[in-house]
Amino acid sequence: MAELLLVRHGQASFGAADYDKLSELGVEQSRALGRWWSSCQLQVDSLMAGTMRRHRETAEGAMIALPNPPELAIDGGFDEYDFQDVLLRYRPDFAEGGIMQRLVAEKSNPKQAFQELFSQATARWMGGRNDDEYEESWPQFRDRVVAALQRVLEDDSRRRTAVFTSGGPIGAAVQWVLGLDNEQMQSLNWVIANSSVTSIIYRPGQVSLSYFNNFAHLQQTSDRSFITYR
Repeated sequence: MAELLLVRHGQASFGAADYDKLSELGVEQSRALGRWWSSCQLQVDSLMAGTMRRHRETAEGAMIALPNPPELAIDGGFDEYDFQDVLLRYRPDFAEGGIMQRLVAEKSNPKQAFQELFSQATARWMGGRNDDEYEESWPQFRDRVVAALQRVLEDDSRRRTAVFTSGGPIGAAVQWVLGLDNEQMQSLNWVIANSSVTSIIYRPGQVSLSYFNNFAHLQQTSDRSFITYR
């Protein structure tokens, strides 16, 4: 029996010009994960990441604490969907710079306002009525992630693989393993913490969810500011 660990990237630079770069806290979250794995004497036989900068930086931060980590392999199948395209198809007026930022900034809780807006945009994307409008439709995204998962699961030479990715692919993976509908998947997706770990156990003919959204490495710091979701 083998294990696949799906790691969500550390906190990215929300609101900055380059969202894909980890924030200072995101770097610390990734290092805390590596220290946690090292203290647990967790042996990782294979390391993979999507192509995004935040995936690679999270992997690099975690690997600092690992003795003799394996070489990091890249698989674009684990990339996040294009959230900007999802937002623009829902609100084409956001193409004009600054409109979304001003709209969100006017609210008493800008992060919550953005979350509500983004939830509506992703519900439209996943609804199935407008698939031809998107650069990558929801079914295409889901199929891409599942294909990447299956590439890992079909390789029985590894005992434990860690994949550094994003919340969307993790949600899609859990949906596939548990047979969830889109609404259930989306409700799970919103609670995936930065640098959290989801474990999938597999052997030929059987795939099971071992645990979901574990961030004990952040909780053990006793600093709640370490636990973030965006």
